[in-house]
Amino acid sequence: MAGMSEDLLAAYDAQLRTSAETAHALTVHAHGPLRLAVFPGGRGFVSYSDLGGADAAQIELLIDAALRHFRDQDGITSVEWKTRGHDRAPGLQEALETRGFVAEETESIMIGEAALLAHDVAIPDGVRIRRARTEADVWAMEEMQGLVFDDPNWRVRAETTVRRIQEGDEVELWIAEAAGRVVSAGRLEPVAGTLFAGLWGGATVEPWRGRGIYRALTAQRARAALARGKRYLNSDSTEFSRPILERAGLVKVSTTTPYVWTPPSG
Repeated sequence: MAGMSEDLLAAYDAQLRTSAETAHALTVHAHGPLRLAVFPGGRGFVSYSDLGGADAAQIELLIDAALRHFRDQDGITSVEWKTRGHDRAPGLQEALETRGFVAEETESIMIGEAALLAHDVAIPDGVRIRRARTEADVWAMEEMQGLVFDDPNWRVRAETTVRRIQEGDEVELWIAEAAGRVVSAGRLEPVAGTLFAGLWGGATVEPWRGRGIYRALTAQRARAALARGKRYLNSDSTEFSRPILERAGLVKVSTTTPYVWTPPSG
């Protein structure tokens, strides 16, 4: 098991960082090992495959350079520096906090074979799972997820998703409906040039949790990934979804903690 986890983690670092994380950014700027991206809505994002063996002092210089880059741009609403628990990054978290970054919830990096999840799951009567294809579907899905995640920027995300679909992006959106209302949803993000597809945005409204709907949506996305020739699934999972994915056979290979900096008002 340890050897498998190490192999999966190595594939994660090689294939699912930097370019994969910034593929849909409006701009990407390279600074040393860093990739400084800006997404719609003014969301800054810092990605890297590793920090090149930087010591604590060098890491502080990298953080300062990243902040200067984003401060010099108009319209930046936040900057996320996505840390990983397995990275060699001495003093990183303390340096981020000193500069005003705030840690968000730590999530588990889960990876495994798509075939392990592609099985039938019973769901409650009256619930229908289908692929979301229309603009109305996207808005209903994103609004539900915005409420579940308490995300005030869900409208920006909806606009971005609609544009991606209109431009022929390979992202797949899957929803579960009951009585005409979206009660659960999630995305499948095939990663070009790799054997991976990501499971993102999984959310279920409170009254419908614990009834197999999330597992069924995950199984459907696994089947869709296999149909696209993807072997592996990856997900940054909360403590709600991690046990479900572990039972299906995915492995926790590390953790990730986003640190977010918000420009001072005015």
